[in-house]
Amino acid sequence: MDKINWLEQMAQKQPEDAQTWFWLGKEYEAAERWLDAIQAFSKGLTYAQDDALRGEIVAVLSQVTARLQQSAAASAPADAAASTPSPAESRLESRPDTSGGGTVTELFSGRGPEAAEHGDRFEERADWRDELFGERKPEDDGPDEDEADVRRVPGKQVTAFRPKVHPGLQVVAGGKEPASERKSDIPVITFEHVAGLKDLKKTIQMKIIRPFFNQGLFSKFRKKTGGGVLLYGPPGCGKTYMARATAGECRAKFITVHITDILDPYIGISERNLKEAFDKARAQRPSVMFFDEVDAIGFNRSKSSSLTRGLVDTFLHEMDGIDSDTDHLLIIGATNMPWDVDNALKRPGRFDRLVFVEPPDVEAREHIFALQMHERYAEKLDTAKLAKATEFFSGADIANVCERAVERVLMEILETGVERPVRMRDMEEALAEVQPSTLDWLRTAKNYVKYANQGGMYNDIERYLRKHGKHI
Repeated sequence: MDKINWLEQMAQKQPEDAQTWFWLGKEYEAAERWLDAIQAFSKGLTYAQDDALRGEIVAVLSQVTARLQQSAAASAPADAAASTPSPAESRLESRPDTSGGGTVTELFSGRGPEAAEHGDRFEERADWRDELFGERKPEDDGPDEDEADVRRVPGKQVTAFRPKVHPGLQVVAGGKEPASERKSDIPVITFEHVAGLKDLKKTIQMKIIRPFFNQGLFSKFRKKTGGGVLLYGPPGCGKTYMARATAGECRAKFITVHITDILDPYIGISERNLKEAFDKARAQRPSVMFFDEVDAIGFNRSKSSSLTRGLVDTFLHEMDGIDSDTDHLLIIGATNMPWDVDNALKRPGRFDRLVFVEPPDVEAREHIFALQMHERYAEKLDTAKLAKATEFFSGADIANVCERAVERVLMEILETGVERPVRMRDMEEALAEVQPSTLDWLRTAKNYVKYANQGGMYNDIERYLRKHGKHI
C-alpha cells in the first residue's frame, strides 16, 4: 500500500484530524495533483485548532494554488489573457508569494489542462472553494467593500476576492439534537475485540446468549435465564468495554443506565426514574441493562444518608422483589469499589455472580498491544517483549503507552520533516514514562481481603494477590 492510499484511509477513519489532511495534501502536492491537494489542505484548515498548524497550511495552500495558476497559464491560448472571465468561471486573489518577493495572482478556473484532465470532478469538488472563500455571491450582486479589491489592469477591471478570516466555520443551532436524527459513531465490538477475560465471557454466554439459542434445553432443566452479574476490579481493565462487547455479541436489546438518568435532587424522583428504567427493560425482553459505577446507586445503606436509602431499597426491589423478576433480563453492574455496594445487592438472586476483572495477563497484554497498533503506521513490533515488560498494566495503561509512542514519532516528524514509522525503540521509551495504575487499587483491596473477607466474597482477589503479592 502506497503512502497516498494509506493516508486516504486514515482520513476516512478520522475525518476531523487536521494533521492527516495536511500530510495527505503534501503527498498530493508531490504527485502534482493540485486540485486534490487544495481540497485536502482546505479540509485540514477547517479542522485545525493549532494556530501554528493553521499558518503552515495557509502558506502551503498559497504555494499550491500558485502552481495551479502557473499550470493553467502555461497551456492557455494566447488570446485567453485578453478575455475577461465571468465571476462564475473564475476567482482571482492576490496574496504574498511565500517563495519569493512580490505577489501572486491566484486563478481558480475551470479552464486549462488540469480541469480538462479531471473533467466534471472539478465542479463536483467545488465545495472546497466555498469552504475557503465562503459562499459565492450571485452575479448581479457585487462584492462588499471589505471582501474585494478593485485593481486596474490595462483594458479591463479585475476584482480580487479575499479569503475569509475563519474559513469553514458554520453557525450551529443550539439545543439538543432530536434522538431520531443523531447517529452514533461508536463502532460495534464483540468478544473478539476483548483480550482475555475468558471466565467472564463464559458467564455471559451461559446467562444471556446461549439460553436464547437453546431455549428447549434450558427449559428442560428449568434453568433461569437472566439475573445479575457484578464486574469489579481496578479501573481501566475492561469492565465497561466488556459490557459494550456484550451488546455487540448478543441479539438482546442493550440499555445503558446512566447515573444522570436516575439521580434527581427532589425526593422520590430518583426512585421513580430507576423503576421506569427497569419497566422499560422488562417491556423489551430479552434485554440487557448496564449500570456503570453501580456503587453510586447501590451504596451501602449503613454508610449512606437517609436521603439515598430509598433509592437503594428501590434497586433491591427491582432486582428481586415480590412483584418483579429478572427472567430474560440480564443486569450487568460495574464498579471499582465492590466493598461500597450494599451487601443485599450482592446476595444470590440479585448480583449473584461477582466477577473479578483482574489486570490482563501476559497473553492478554500481547493481544492488546496488537489491537492498539493495528492499522497504525508502524514497523513490526515485538509485542511479546512489550507484554512481559508491562506486568500489572491495565488495558487503558497499554493504550496510553501506544499513544505516547505515536506522539513522540509525530513530534519528530513535525520537527524534521522526515516521515518514519513507529519503531520498537519508540515503544520502549514511552513505556519508561508510564507506571501501572492498578497498583493503588490492589493495595487497597489487599486490606479488604485481609480484614473483611469472612464470607469469602473476595476470594478471587485473594488468589490473585497470593500469586502476585510479592510484586505489589
